[in-house]
Amino acid sequence: MPRILVVEDSVTMRSFVRNALESDPRQTAGPDVVEASSGFEALRLLPRGPYDLVITDINMPDINGLELISFIRKSEAHKNTPIVIISTQSSERDRARGLALGADAYLIKPFSQDALLNEVWRFLPTGTAQAKPHG
Repeated sequence: MPRILVVEDSVTMRSFVRNALESDPRQTAGPDVVEASSGFEALRLLPRGPYDLVITDINMPDINGLELISFIRKSEAHKNTPIVIISTQSSERDRARGLALGADAYLIKPFSQDALLNEVWRFLPTGTAQAKPHG
């Protein structure tokens, strides 16, 4: 079962991401989703990893998503963890900056459940997504 850290200050967006991940029809068991409401909280939760994926917003109070990405990429324990940015910042400059800091993907809000899941499953370890049996 994959373990995913979702870092987002909006309760509504965290709930949307959690529900999308947990109700994905491509898997038999939902992932272990850990939520952080700020970059600071994410820094407290990272040592409780490992995580298979981090999904983070950029605009958050205290430590923003770009600072969090920078920290993760400098951390020996987490430097290879895939990171997906979810943000309302939609300029090519913002996207390029996030990817240059080490994010693996950049989704612009609002996005669909399918768009999120397509990005998520690009980065999770092989074999974690299994089709649910029909019937």
